[in-house]
Amino acid sequence: MKRLYAIAALVVATPAAAQESEPFAPDCSAIAATLDGMVAEGRTVGASTLVYKDGEETCFAVAGDAERETNRPFTRDTLVQIFSMTKPVTGVALMQLWEQGRFGLDDPLEWHLPEYATIEVLVGEDGNGNPITRSPKRKITVRDVLRHTAGFTYGAGGNPQNAADRIWEDRSPLSVDKTLAEFSRAMAQVPLLYEPGTHWNYSAGVDVQARMVEVLSGQSFADYVQDHIFAPLGMVDSGWRRSEADLPRLARIYVAQENGALAPMPRDTWLEPNFMAKPMTMGGSGIVTTVDDYMLFARMLLGRGSLDGVTILDPATVELMATDHLDPRIAAEDRSWLVGKGNGGFGFDFFVRTGPPLTSEEARGSVGEFYWDGYPSMLFWVDPLQDMAVVFATQKVDFDASLHRDIRAAVYGADYPGR
Repeated sequence: MKRLYAIAALVVATPAAAQESEPFAPDCSAIAATLDGMVAEGRTVGASTLVYKDGEETCFAVAGDAERETNRPFTRDTLVQIFSMTKPVTGVALMQLWEQGRFGLDDPLEWHLPEYATIEVLVGEDGNGNPITRSPKRKITVRDVLRHTAGFTYGAGGNPQNAADRIWEDRSPLSVDKTLAEFSRAMAQVPLLYEPGTHWNYSAGVDVQARMVEVLSGQSFADYVQDHIFAPLGMVDSGWRRSEADLPRLARIYVAQENGALAPMPRDTWLEPNFMAKPMTMGGSGIVTTVDDYMLFARMLLGRGSLDGVTILDPATVELMATDHLDPRIAAEDRSWLVGKGNGGFGFDFFVRTGPPLTSEEARGSVGEFYWDGYPSMLFWVDPLQDMAVVFATQKVDFDASLHRDIRAAVYGADYPGR
């Protein structure tokens, strides 16, 4: 049944790839000029872009500094913290175990992580601000966890708006001082914001995926990814734990101020996730890598699960992950900010473009592409229609979607129809 489902998804996911497309070649000079402009205008401190198309590297461009205060340039081997671009790696790890028959996509989550058997849904608060909850109408499934429809929260960034987020603040599930096992037990104590399957809500569900990898494989999450993804692909410069020896190559993260200036992130905040030997290895964040290393991962996805003779996933599994799995009954108002990502939906840890850009303001892209990004304005995408993968690296927070619109316009051109 598993393989039949994947084949059915292949039919849904790939009609765009079969369409005829106009001959297309990225304008490398436009890409370089765009990066130069971003830096010159003070929109970011440093950035690079790597384009791989039609079986070969097509463009590489870089501009600005990895650390402005020491005049250290942004280079090809600069290390970057990719934050949520970790999520697709986690999804690939979990789907490898699905291919081995370790779980079913529609299994109740509690079959594999029993702590979720008693999780409840928030329905209100009493006069003292205590949560009023009830049992969910149906169980959370693994599929829900993969597509952000479980109803989980991600917390409220220190500004809780409801009882569930106040419990999150109190339990601190994703504290860097917790293990993934401790995270999962704490997460299961936080009420769901929504009934499973009714809303797309970005959440710590990908960290739940990472805990599943540990339980199903018997390995720590970081070790599993190293053994089954990084090492086979030759990603020798990627991982959660980094040493002092890596600091001379690590790009500083810069924080946008109210006046538009960019200030370096405080050192302890910048280094805590990867350089202070903390136990947490998040599934939703935390990888440090280079553009070349991450391009190996992107090329594997472009190669439908394989790269240079190494198979990470079956082609049908990549197609399954890159298919829109959101129920059409989940209206736009119940999809949070996903609707701002473009004309599309969501697969397993990927945004999936299902139609060409609807307006000139929407970021350029092709029907059938899939992608994700990361908090310091990182971005990658895979475009099967154009046989292309792109990695854009920079280290600016808060997330700046205008950088992504501009780099996509440079890659595709402003008039690219997207089909």
